[in-house]
Amino acid sequence: MSYRGFKRAIGESSLERKCRLLFGTCLLPLIAGSFWWYGNRMNQIVEERTRFTGDALAKAVLVEAHFKKQEEDPVIQRVDERITDMLRSPNVAWQILLPKNEQGLGSPEEQFEYDLLARWEKIGKSLETDADIAALEPQWYQQLVKAKEYGAVVVEQEGTQPDIVNQERWIYQYYEPVFAQKGCIDCHSKPIMDVFWPHLEVGDLMAVVRIETDAAEIKRAQQNNIAWLIVAAITTVFLSMMALYAIVRYIIVKPLRHLRDVSDAVRGGDIEQRAVIHTGDEFEDLGAAFNRMLRQLLRQQDELREVNTELDEKIDEMAEANMRLFEMNQVKSDFLATVSHELRTPLNSIIGFSDLLVSLEKLEEKEKRYAGNIQRSGRQLLDMINDILDLAKIESGKMELRPSEFNIGSVVANQCDMARPLSEKKHIELDCQVEASLPPMQQDCSKVEQIINNLLSNAIKFTPDGGRITVNVKRDRRGELRLSVADTGVGISDSEQTVIFEKFRQGSNVLAGGTAMTREYSGTGLGLSIVRELCRLLGGEITVESELGKGSEFTVVLPWRVDEEPPSISSISEELKELERPRLEKAVNK
Repeated sequence: MSYRGFKRAIGESSLERKCRLLFGTCLLPLIAGSFWWYGNRMNQIVEERTRFTGDALAKAVLVEAHFKKQEEDPVIQRVDERITDMLRSPNVAWQILLPKNEQGLGSPEEQFEYDLLARWEKIGKSLETDADIAALEPQWYQQLVKAKEYGAVVVEQEGTQPDIVNQERWIYQYYEPVFAQKGCIDCHSKPIMDVFWPHLEVGDLMAVVRIETDAAEIKRAQQNNIAWLIVAAITTVFLSMMALYAIVRYIIVKPLRHLRDVSDAVRGGDIEQRAVIHTGDEFEDLGAAFNRMLRQLLRQQDELREVNTELDEKIDEMAEANMRLFEMNQVKSDFLATVSHELRTPLNSIIGFSDLLVSLEKLEEKEKRYAGNIQRSGRQLLDMINDILDLAKIESGKMELRPSEFNIGSVVANQCDMARPLSEKKHIELDCQVEASLPPMQQDCSKVEQIINNLLSNAIKFTPDGGRITVNVKRDRRGELRLSVADTGVGISDSEQTVIFEKFRQGSNVLAGGTAMTREYSGTGLGLSIVRELCRLLGGEITVESELGKGSEFTVVLPWRVDEEPPSISSISEELKELERPRLEKAVNK
C-alpha cells in the first residue's frame, strides 16, 4: 500500500480504530524487541554457565589423571573415586590428547589452539595419515597440517566415542589446553612419568582436555523458554490491545460520541439538549465549553431574530414609502407626458403663425424681429417639451425600440451637416471622422440620431467661438460601436462629472461662482440624462473624460446589433422593484 493509500485508509477510519491501529503498530515492535533481547541474554547466560561447567570438568579430569599416579594414598584414593564417579556420568565424556613428539614444542602460536580445538573431534585417535587430513574441510587444512607436524595422540579417554558429534543429538564440546608451568617441568621432563618431554619448557603445550556433555536438556529448555517468550509476547499484545480498547472506548470515544449526539440533536431542532460529562478531565471542560457556546449561540439567535423583525418592519415601511414615491413618480411622469402633449398643439400653432409672420413682406423690420423672437422661443419651448416627454416615456417604460439596418457613417454625417450651421455661426470647426468599410448596423436609428444630436448640441453650446469639435466613429475589437464627441469647450470639473447625467442638472462652472440660477447657457439640463437613458435602452453606456478649461470628450458604446425586444425598464423602475422585493417575499412566506 502506498503512503497516500495508507493515509486515506487511516483518515477515513474512526478515532477508536486509529488509536488501536497506531498503538498496536508501536507496541508490537517494542514487545518483540524486548523479548528478543531477553531471549538472547538468556542464551548468553546459558552459554557462559555451560562454559564454566566445562572448565570445572576439565580441571577435574586433570586432577583425576594426576591422582591415578598416587593411588597408594587412601585419602587421595577416596577423592579420586568421587571425581571418577562424577566423570563417569552418562551425560559426560572426556579425552586427554597429548602430542607424541618428544621434541620441545615451544610456545603455542596465536590462534593455533583455537583452530585445533574447534575441530579436534574430526581428528579421531591420531593425525598421522594424510587421508585423515584430506577428509577435513579445506579451511582447516593448513592448521591441521601444522598439528600433524607437532603430532598428537589420544592417551586417555572416558565415556562415549570421539565421533559422538556425528550422532543426531545436541552435544556441547569444551576444550581446555594445558600449558607447561614451572611445577610441571620437574615431573614431566624426567622419565618418572609415562609421558615425558626432556626439553619441556614453560609455556609449551602439554595436553588438551576435551569435554563432551549432553546438551539436549539445555537445548530443550531453551526452546521451551523461547516458546513461552513468544506466548508471553502474544498474550501481552492481546491484553494490551484489550486494555487500550477499553480505555479508548470508555474514556475517549464515549464522551466524544455524547458530544456528537448532543450536537446532532441541537441541529435537528432540540435546542434544550446539553452535554452532560462528569469525567473530571479535559472532556468535562470541553463539554462545559460546548454548553457555553450553545447558550451564546441561542442568545445571539434571539437577538438576531429581534433585529430581523425590526429590519423587516423598517423594510416594510420603506417599501410602502417607495411604493408611494413610485406612484407619485408615475403620476408625475403621466402628468408631464399629458401636459407636454397638450402643450405641443398650441405651440405648433404659435410656431406656425410666427413662421407666417416672418415670411410677410409688409411687416416692418421691428415687427419681423419680434416675430423671429416668437419663432425662436416657441421652438426652444417645443424642444424642452419634447425632451420632457421623451424622459417621461423612458421612465414609465413606454419607450419602444424599432430596430432596423442602417449605415452609421451616413447617419453621423447627416447629423453633423444638420449641426454645421450652428457651429459655423459660432465659428466652430466641426470635424467628422468615420472609419471606412463599416458594415450595416442593426439598431434603432432614431434613438442613435437623437443621441448624436444631443451630444453635438451640448458640444456647440459649451464651446466658445473659434473652438473645435471632433466626432469619431469606429468599431472596436469587441465588435461594438464606439462614438466619441470631443470639444475644446469650458470643460467639467471632477466633482461635476458625477452629476451632469442627472435630470435638470448642468455644470455650475460656466461662470465664476455660477449656479443653476445664474448659469450662462439656456436649457433644461435633460440632454445628457436622456442620452444616458437612451444608451441603457439600446444596451450600451456613456462615459466622459474632461479637464476644466480644456474641453470634454463623451464616448458612447453601443452593441452593433440590438435585440428585437430589449428591456425597456428604466433605472428608477429597477430600483423600486428591488426595494419592493423583500416585501413581496415576506408576504409569500406568510
